[in-house]
Amino acid sequence: MLTATIPSIINIPYSPFEYKRRETFAVDNIGAKHVPVVVADLSKIENINQQHLQSIGYTYNAENDKWNIADAAADYIFTGHQLLNFALPGTLKVIVYPAAWALATDKEKYFPIFDAGGFEEAEQKSDAINFVMIDCFNDETSINDFTYLDELANDKTVVICLSSTNKHAMTSVRRMFMELMNRKINNPVIINCDSHWQTADEHLIHYSTECGALLLDGFGDGICLGMNEESYKLQDSSFKNASGRNYLQNNSAEQFLNNTAFSILQATRTRISKTEYISCPSCGRTLFDLQETTAKIRSRTHHLKGVKIAIMGCIVNGPGEMADADFGYVGSGVGKITLYKGKEIMKKNIDSNIAVDELINLLKENEAWIEPAD
Repeated sequence: MLTATIPSIINIPYSPFEYKRRETFAVDNIGAKHVPVVVADLSKIENINQQHLQSIGYTYNAENDKWNIADAAADYIFTGHQLLNFALPGTLKVIVYPAAWALATDKEKYFPIFDAGGFEEAEQKSDAINFVMIDCFNDETSINDFTYLDELANDKTVVICLSSTNKHAMTSVRRMFMELMNRKINNPVIINCDSHWQTADEHLIHYSTECGALLLDGFGDGICLGMNEESYKLQDSSFKNASGRNYLQNNSAEQFLNNTAFSILQATRTRISKTEYISCPSCGRTLFDLQETTAKIRSRTHHLKGVKIAIMGCIVNGPGEMADADFGYVGSGVGKITLYKGKEIMKKNIDSNIAVDELINLLKENEAWIEPAD
């Protein structure tokens, strides 16, 4: 891992104390007012087929030749040198290296990704989207003198992909975002983040701190998570947390990365794709099994995209800790639960045996309920 000197900056062009998304123009569905996109890296899979897309939210039904698309389905896939030999779902697009893109017959589905120097020298470019990679403040790249930035800014097809091989990658990428802002370069940016760690917990911490911090600063119009070759090869044994629980049913690195990407976007409130649960850590005042109750509520409400439900152990701190939740389930005594809508008490001291059913009724009464799909 390289270490480079990051140039100091005098004018910080954003406030670290308040959220404001960096202003960008749109390149297709990336940037401007669009939610951040997710790019799934499938380049380490040989001979990609329809079944591989299931790990990133696309399920193919061969009987009726149709795709089922999940809420947390990747928007783009990176396949490296591979061109796919099957028809893609209507919303999914493919990023490939320039040589592969030149051979692709469907230029509305396939788009090239260049390094900064390669983009400047390329004779063929897409009329719609060109992805351009920048390794931020790596001394081995000439981008440190910002030679190519002005050219990228003048091309309304360019989506910049920022990453860094420096030891402190996130600060290098943040510094490049500031450079783009000071130069009034408004191209949309994909944040690329690779992990060299081994266990699921280590990967999660790495991706969350590297990407989450930037998204909370208002930076980033998309996210792409990956692993180096060594970490990827260790996937069969690496996707367990400290307690040994496996994060995935099929132990797929691609599913893990896709789920993590959408979870980071959800946690930073930049793209909502699923129900959100807020729970206290539990203490001596908690008079019911918090984990069991949370699992029960999750099993019945997990399909309610964008709804925030709080499960709190006691009435002392619960209402304060769940202040931004849409609905709250709060222990108020032995065997008693109080239900909230926002900060308002809706049903007080109801029996815990019927409390989950009453929560569902409360959701229905407030038009926050939809019937789960079969």
